Amino acid sequence: MRVLAIDTALANCAAAVLDDGTESGCFEAFGEEIGRGHAERLMDMIGEVMAETSTAFSDLDRVVVTIGPGSFTGLRVGLAVARGFGLVLGKPVVGITTLAAIARASAPMDGGAPLLVALTGKGNEVYCQEFDASGTKTGEASVRTISDLAASMPKCIRLAGSAAERVASELDLPGEQIISRAGFPGIRDVAELGLLADPVTASPSPLYLRPPDATPQTRGRIERQ
Repeated sequence: MRVLAIDTALANCAAAVLDDGTESGCFEAFGEEIGRGHAERLMDMIGEVMAETSTAFSDLDRVVVTIGPGSFTGLRVGLAVARGFGLVLGKPVVGITTLAAIARASAPMDGGAPLLVALTGKGNEVYCQEFDASGTKTGEASVRTISDLAASMPKCIRLAGSAAERVASELDLPGEQIISRAGFPGIRDVAELGLLADPVTASPSPLYLRPPDATPQTRGRIERQ
């Protein structure tokens, strides 16, 4: 199976082609930590990675895209592009969470203590999810305060993600329990999870854990414009 993977959920902008049907596992990726400007950079990256792997769009079996947690703007860019390709090509589009992809890269695979992936949120909040040592989710993604986590997490928990340092400090955990401080997923992990995902259940729908900060316009303001 050959997939095109796209990630614009967080600070990174990345695209990759992965084919598990070749002896070497054909893989090529382009990515940049850009913060903003995903819309301006993404299509160029997709063109570059398709050219480098000599892949025609008709060769793709599915499109994979990160669905969050992440920024509202970044998520909309990636999801719109992925859904557009899926519609035009008549191929399935699957969604992968940023938390699951970071867990795949960070999981110790030792049968030991569980893993909490935590990404920096607003103020004292983190976007987080628990996984076992193999990277399989054991809880649902949620937004929680660090103080709430400190009151409920076991002391044996291992940590990954951009908020790992803050959570470890709040829980008074030693540094060796921090496995990764990654602020965004690796695009290969996104692609590999996309190969395994079931299109029926892995919907390419944004995972919003909190409402947007934008204040809606009032009726009176609209009338004066």
